Amino acid sequence: MGLINSILGKKDAAIKSYADFWNWFEKNEKVFFEAVMSKGENIEKDFFDKLSPKLGELKKGYFFLAGMMNDTTAELVLTADGNIKNIVFVEELVHAAPKLPNWKFTALKPAIDINNLGIQMNGFTFDKDNLFFYSNDENEFPDKIDITIVHLDCTKENEAIITNGTFIFLDNYLGELHFTENIDRINVIGTAEANKELVPIEKLKDFLIWRQKEFVEKYEGVRHDTENDGYASLEATLNNGMPLMAVINSTLFEWDAKPSHPWIVAIRIGYNGEDNNGFPDSEMFNLLNEIEDDFLMVKLKDSEGYLNLGRETADSLREIYFACKDFRKPSIVLEEIKNQFASQVDIEYEIYKDKYWQSFSRFMN
Repeated sequence: MGLINSILGKKDAAIKSYADFWNWFEKNEKVFFEAVMSKGENIEKDFFDKLSPKLGELKKGYFFLAGMMNDTTAELVLTADGNIKNIVFVEELVHAAPKLPNWKFTALKPAIDINNLGIQMNGFTFDKDNLFFYSNDENEFPDKIDITIVHLDCTKENEAIITNGTFIFLDNYLGELHFTENIDRINVIGTAEANKELVPIEKLKDFLIWRQKEFVEKYEGVRHDTENDGYASLEATLNNGMPLMAVINSTLFEWDAKPSHPWIVAIRIGYNGEDNNGFPDSEMFNLLNEIEDDFLMVKLKDSEGYLNLGRETADSLREIYFACKDFRKPSIVLEEIKNQFASQVDIEYEIYKDKYWQSFSRFMN
């Protein structure tokens, strides 16, 4: 057996932790550095093709960029590629990185000086000379940051291409985290549709910093104790005829400080309810309540900025909703719960920004 191993080579150990990944990377970093420094075809074969599956063993959702910072230092940028629930895991992985003399490891795409930023895509250019913006203000939603981006070449025919290129430009100009955290809505149009004075795109960053500073000052320290809140039970029928039952925190939906908890976590737990009109049987009902009461509610406390808005049950699906002050801890908690109950139920979750909880308009009418 020893002879066979020496001939075929030993298979890499499975990557199960941040330490496993970085131990593997460190063993191979000289080959990886040479691949990046060569800037040739070998970078795919000798680096990217090896790196991608190892990141995938750790967790799905890691993406990366690599290049030379200078003659002696390569930079590996790990990114969530816009997926909010993976940001914290990118940050944790980079935080655990070793100090290597020829490497710099960066969590999330950093901001690029707008004077050095220009993107060519599908025959169109995206830079400071052809991009402008203005803010859309709504009296009903004063804290919502709704931005219209104007591209000089945007038309109805090329709108999809221009929108995609504009988002890529903003991701690089603002930096991945700033782009994710500080804009609530973006609309991309051409000059013919613009109805306000156009502001040069290089002023967008300062505008967003100012708006975010105002927001933080307004809502810093705001918390809500749900102990004495009122709850309402709702019944409805889905389009497919299946019944739906919901329990919501009616007090929270009347709260005037919703923007203080702008991140919505929607947890979806699938089960087999075919024999019970789409509802869980008693055993599954107890398990669903255990997940919510003994795990979610214990780990995502209202006193720490995580508010349980309510739940819906219908058609073999339990959905549980939280409004949160941040998105990092919910990601960690939900991944732990997914792994813990993977053999019993199918748990998925989504995290998105909704300052005024407009996605729950059905509960606020």
